[in-house]
Amino acid sequence: MNASEKRKYHIRTAEPKDIDVILQMIIELAVYEKEPDAVKATPELLQKNLFEDKYANAILAFSGDIPGEGQPMGLALYFFNFSTWTGRPGLYLEDLYVKPEYRGSGLGKALFGRLGAIAQEKGCPRLDWSVLKWNQPSIDFYEKALHAKPMSEWLGMRLEEEGINNLKKFDKAYEN
Repeated sequence: MNASEKRKYHIRTAEPKDIDVILQMIIELAVYEKEPDAVKATPELLQKNLFEDKYANAILAFSGDIPGEGQPMGLALYFFNFSTWTGRPGLYLEDLYVKPEYRGSGLGKALFGRLGAIAQEKGCPRLDWSVLKWNQPSIDFYEKALHAKPMSEWLGMRLEEEGINNLKKFDKAYEN
């Protein structure tokens, strides 16, 4: 497909039948982010956490205009958080991935458009996400195309499994 051809696509909520597509895009994203060995997700974990326990949600973009058909083009994986200041839920975009051959086609904007509609439907006054500091193409897209503002006054913090396990020592300190 050359640049002069109009790209057609449709975006829909992910379904259990999409687990392999979701996992493949997660792996591709990890490669892009220079962390190919960091993916621990499995089809079983995605089934449980996306479709059974519903800890997160996903939307997918496919080529063509017929729902249920076409090639996978992009993924947005998100969940809801809560703002104590607004007293309302927020939508947190965990990952957005557009396959390289579809970048620059407007698909990223379309995925954000759908996320915006979901946020409004759920009464979310905020849509937050993080971007790697070295990922200048994405930063440029977020700032120029979406008019997003960097939250430079905030520093992301994280505990991983070992750190979470170490928190037990603090919980026991308050037991009677």
